[in-house]
Amino acid sequence: MLAGLDEVGRGPLAGPVVAACVILPEGWEDPGVADSKKLSAKKREELAAIIGDTAVASGIGQCDPDEIDRLNIHQASLTAMARALLDTSFKPDHLLVDGRFTIESRLPQIAVIKGDGLCQCIGAASILAKVHRDALMLKWHEKYPQYNFAANKGYPTKEHRRMLTQIGPSPIHRKSYAPVAQMSFLGL
Repeated sequence: MLAGLDEVGRGPLAGPVVAACVILPEGWEDPGVADSKKLSAKKREELAAIIGDTAVASGIGQCDPDEIDRLNIHQASLTAMARALLDTSFKPDHLLVDGRFTIESRLPQIAVIKGDGLCQCIGAASILAKVHRDALMLKWHEKYPQYNFAANKGYPTKEHRRMLTQIGPSPIHRKSYAPVAQMSFLGL
């Protein structure tokens, strides 16, 4: 069986990087499955439910902001994908990993550039990871509403950067990212 792996959340200033691993039944196809960034939130939620109901197995992995700061975002993304594979209840035979790099695993694997738009299992992983990360950011919004994580999901929108300048970083901001590091340096 083939597993697809993808991550979301490399670009935000706050929150974790989240990855998913999805093993779909042989021959499974849904024309709506694509790169999660190209889908509306409503469509991602619908597809996540379908994927959850029909996947042979799936898993989620993540690296929190302190790990991102310690490892760097590239290594944290690969680590999150490896954790997603470990969280999957069924061991696949092969891996398809979105991007240019493979993960640490003894399983045979191929890195597929823009794989979330080319392979159903990677696209499905992209969707599950995005839905999971968005849900996490909604929870963080409840704790830190001033940053409006419900709307920006931690991405560096104009409003988010303005609030960062006014009140400084929260505990879930990535301190190694330049806009956040500058605020920390200024004592905010």
